[in-house]
Amino acid sequence: MNSEELADLKTAKKAIGTKQAVRAVEKGLAAKVYLAADADRRVTAPLIQLCSQKGIQVDEASTMSELGKACGIEVGAAAVALLK
Repeated sequence: MNSEELADLKTAKKAIGTKQAVRAVEKGLAAKVYLAADADRRVTAPLIQLCSQKGIQVDEASTMSELGKACGIEVGAAAVALLK
């Protein structure tokens, strides 16, 4: 994930957090999903599987805190779904 994509996340329509991202993917609203490399795989595995079933691209961000910052929040984010 490059710095340009990170900057775009701040203004893009998105669903922050694993549960919200799963909901967005299930409803067909997600265009792309970003996952933090340091996120707990037990938490993100169902989302990865769902994206694979739905044909949604999954990109890895470096850390949860970096992903959270990119979204303009003060805490880390394990997953973010970029909405269509």
